[in-house]
Amino acid sequence: MSNLAIREWPVRERPRERLKAVGATALSVRELLAILVGSGSEGRTAVDVAGDLLVAADGSLRRLAGLPASRLESIPGVGLAVSARVSAALELGRRLAREGPESRTRISGPRDVFERCAPTMRDLAHEEFRVLLLNTQHAVTREVTVTQGVLDGSVVHPREVFRTAITESAAAVLLVHNHPSGDPTPSAEDRQVTRQLVGAGELVGIPVLDHVVIGDGRYISFVEAGMFEAG
Repeated sequence: MSNLAIREWPVRERPRERLKAVGATALSVRELLAILVGSGSEGRTAVDVAGDLLVAADGSLRRLAGLPASRLESIPGVGLAVSARVSAALELGRRLAREGPESRTRISGPRDVFERCAPTMRDLAHEEFRVLLLNTQHAVTREVTVTQGVLDGSVVHPREVFRTAITESAAAVLLVHNHPSGDPTPSAEDRQVTRQLVGAGELVGIPVLDHVVIGDGRYISFVEAGMFEAG
């Protein structure tokens, strides 16, 4: 297919479409570089240009990262923009390799939830509903703001709560929201939403471990208060 433009290739063979369909790990180094190259020139595809980049570096990404911009730009089809993209991508890879393990807060109870979330939630003038995604060690992998405003079942929909949890393979979730009045006593709507989300969590296999309501300097945990049940 070297005599055809990439747009004329079968869709399943195009690097960008393959990246979307099967993920970056399934692509060859040449295909990944071709995505950075973007487009070819003078009858040569981005894949051809990517191949020339590899040849210039003897097939080594480490050597490619060490080539000066002038050498990269001497390759037909590689101008300033392509050279900059390739250099930036390789530098990001180096920095990623140097980055240590992410520090994650492990949640052992509702007090940990309060201490994590209260500083950014207790003084809000509106209600905000968040979900903490947990791994199997109950460490927080991500904190997601689901909605802002009055809390009710029509706003906090299970689809919105569990979408990210499912995508990121969370082992469990914690619900947390604030009461601008300062009184963390759960309302009837709070209880209704909690029952709905606990039930949804059981259906999708991602348990809801607790719902913590944050007030002014204090909190109420549904589990500690004995209000935690599905149905």
